[in-house]
Formats: sequence, structure tokens, C-alpha cells
Amino acid sequence: MFLNPDSAPRPHPLQSTLCQEPGALSRVGGLCGNTTFRKTIVSSSAVADKAQAFVESVLRLEPRFAAFDCDGTLWSGDAGESFFSWEMEEKLVPEEVAAAMRKRYADYKAGKVPEDVMCGEMVTMHKGMIESDVQRAATRFFDLHFAEKIFPEMRTLVRQLQEQGCDVWAVSSTNEWVIRAAMRHFGIARDHVLAAAVKISKMRITDRLIRIPSGDGKPKAIRKAVKKKLDAAFGNSRWDADMLAIARHPFAVNPNPDLEAIARERNWTVYFPEDPSP
Repeated sequence: MFLNPDSAPRPHPLQSTLCQEPGALSRVGGLCGNTTFRKTIVSSSAVADKAQAFVESVLRLEPRFAAFDCDGTLWSGDAGESFFSWEMEEKLVPEEVAAAMRKRYADYKAGKVPEDVMCGEMVTMHKGMIESDVQRAATRFFDLHFAEKIFPEMRTLVRQLQEQGCDVWAVSSTNEWVIRAAMRHFGIARDHVLAAAVKISKMRITDRLIRIPSGDGKPKAIRKAVKKKLDAAFGNSRWDADMLAIARHPFAVNPNPDLEAIARERNWTVYFPEDPSP
């Protein structure tokens, strides 16, 4: 999850880019030396070819351990921020909590609250609620509003990596209830989710944060949970840059301008999927 408006996903450009270097893996998004092929009109077959080329380029690397950011990387949009708004609209949290969080969020937008602090408070705001109730709500929310926004080739990539024997993890600053719900669509188990989380006591949510995987918190969470070298990492915002930097093969997927600039400077692979939203 990345909330700062300066880091909001940019619309997918009309131009699609597919480039390939002789003797190298396919790279999509214009990081093939000085060679870039652009098309202003893209047929469905060209889109499918681009997606397949990207998936195959990753599979050929045969990574044994891969980490994926979620919002904006595996699907279009920010499920964490959207769930925050949705649960208040649905009156799933007490009105006094909703009122306080709306004010807090306004302060965040004004630059008065740091990103990781806001992400944490969007989890701890559920203090006292029964966790299973929040999980059911998060599952209903994702299935209703975000399942259709999943990038098909990213779901295919995750599943084919798993079939290839890769240990695949989801790493996100969105609350773990939304990410758990989403991972049902990717076949990633709950114990392979590193998302914003708090301690649970007697089935109820507390305000004691366990982790907030944002920025440098992502590699920290990965190193704590998995004691091996990260082979491949996928992200879309500057909050993913630290995670991508520790991977042997970093991929900027659907990147915001800030991460795209970093990726081009560091010669990371860049890939823009088509927006699946109707």
C-alpha cells in the first residue's frame, strides 16, 4: 500500500513497449539498451504476446525465492487504502474511530503523518474488534472490488513460479487481512504473507504492531522470516525500492514515475501490464 498522492499509480500509457536484446532475456518497458519499440495501437494478440514474453523471461531465471509487493504490482489500484474508505462507509468501525481516522488521514495527506505511521494506524484502528469479523469483511471487500483488477499475467507468473519450485512470498504494507484475502487468488498461503500486522489476543485485535513492511521495512521483514538470498523481487513504488535492491533480479512492475526513474537509473527490468479493470 502506498498512500501519498505523489506516489499514486499513473495511468497506463497508450503506448506499449516490448523490446528484446539479442542473446538476452525479453525485457518489457524500454530497458533494452537504447532500443525501444513503441506501438500506439495494441491488438489483443500483441498484449498477450507481451505478457507471455514477460512471464517467460522471469521463469527462465529459475528463481528459488521471490517476493511480490501487492497493491499496484499484482493488481491495479490500492486495496489497502480502498478498504480503509470502504469499511468506514459500511460502518464496520465505530463512528468515533472513523471520525478520528478521517482527520488523521487528512493530516497524512497534508504531509503531517509519515507513510509507515499511517499504514500502522490503519491496522491498529481495529483494536478491540474480533479478528475473524475483520477477515470476513476484508475477504468480501477484495472479492467484490479488487478480484477483477488482478493483472492476469501476474497471477499466471506467481502460479508458474510455484509450479517451478519457487518459494513465493507476498510483502505489503496493507493490512494482512486484505492481503490474505487476495492471496487466495494466487495460491499463496497465509504463512507466506508479510503484511502490516498486530498481535491478536483472545481472538481480538490489539494495537501492538508486529510489522509494517514499507520502505526499508520490507527487506527487514523478509530477512527475519526467510533465511535465504532473495532471487527475484517485484514492486511498483519507491516504497518497494529497498526490497528490489536486495534481489538478484529486480522487476519494476506497473511502476509509478518515482520507481520507474530509479529502475531506469539502475537498469532494472520495467514492465507495464494492461489494466484489467472493466
